[in-house]
Amino acid sequence: MLVEEMISVHKMGEKAKAASRSLATLGTEAKNAALAAIADELESASATILQENALDIQDGREAGLSEAILDRLLLDEKRLGDLASDVRSVIDLPDPVGVEFESRVLPNGMRLVKRRIPLGVVGVIYEARPNVTIDIASLCLKTSNAVILRGGKETLRSNLALVAAIRKALEKTGIPPDAVQYIGDPDRALVEELLRLDAHVDMIIPRGGAGLHRLCLEKSTIPVITGGMGVCHIFVDDSADLERAEAIVENAKVQRPSVCNALDTLLIHRKVANTFLPPLAKRLHAQGVTFHAEPEALSILEQTGGIACQAAQPGDFDQEWMALILNVRIVDSLDDAIKHIQNHGTAHSDSILTNDWERANTFIDRIDSAAVFVNASTRFSDGGQFGLGAEVAVSTQKLHARGPMGLEELTSYKWIGIGKGHIRN
Repeated sequence: MLVEEMISVHKMGEKAKAASRSLATLGTEAKNAALAAIADELESASATILQENALDIQDGREAGLSEAILDRLLLDEKRLGDLASDVRSVIDLPDPVGVEFESRVLPNGMRLVKRRIPLGVVGVIYEARPNVTIDIASLCLKTSNAVILRGGKETLRSNLALVAAIRKALEKTGIPPDAVQYIGDPDRALVEELLRLDAHVDMIIPRGGAGLHRLCLEKSTIPVITGGMGVCHIFVDDSADLERAEAIVENAKVQRPSVCNALDTLLIHRKVANTFLPPLAKRLHAQGVTFHAEPEALSILEQTGGIACQAAQPGDFDQEWMALILNVRIVDSLDDAIKHIQNHGTAHSDSILTNDWERANTFIDRIDSAAVFVNASTRFSDGGQFGLGAEVAVSTQKLHARGPMGLEELTSYKWIGIGKGHIRN
């Protein structure tokens, strides 16, 4: 088992920087061999990993964690097998490092080209989900980046077991194991120490709630990629195919409610509210969904009968539920829906269900989110679904990367100028 308590975060940064320099010289074949070894090691160490995860789950239950959070913590044989498969899928993705693009020849004959390079060292601070450990490590290794990981205390045993498997695989393939390190001490002071490690760390990626993101933005001396918190919306327009709309809303809310791209708020055009909401409510209620509704929507739900519902409280429409809870509001128009999302959204993922393409384009133009969908579930806002392989995060900011961050988003580039004795006049 890997434990980093006795190693200072500063020393970890030094080791990560040294490892990143070694990674920068590796070819794609060597990195793919390491990824294959990691997938194999995850399967070989499955008994240990699942045993440690079971202890985390037991502690979580005793601590009173919700079922939604416990679901995010859980690893079983299928999920662990899926993680190994995800690592192998990264092998098949094109390696962006070294790719040259935007080549041009200047009037003076010098050739300029941009070449993709690793960021260097990435620090990732995240909560709950142990699968994030594997997603981040595999993407960072594929892009020749070293990484320092800091997961939540709820998954400490699981993450230590996963990182131990990763490091063992790296040693077997001749890659510095310090390319992947884990801060194994739950002391929050170490997070702030990591955030000030600008001499060695090139980017910070927080994956968690609003408090974690605020901490990183306020304390970090390193560039921070913010995102991952999703208050996601679906607007059902009066022109929508209501039968299809029911299935889309159900998928967005129920398929996996504990993730950031799950639906939190449903906005319904007034003209179809009485037709659409009652059958939808019955369908979702049967799957355990409860409703927080503004007065008009609440009246429809109460008249439907047998629906678990309550009046929406101040702040409900700003809440990322990560549970089987759905906000509902009836709106008069597309403009009202857009204004609601602009006031309450987090620029993550929002969708319009409509058969009016002009309204769809208006929604696309005016909703300033990282992912905007038409007639589709918000659950598609995911690196795997977008064909990026695993994702390291979902960025809701605009600089450097936006939306699901895959391999290219973990690279920068350098300008290369190739001359023939050129001198500047």
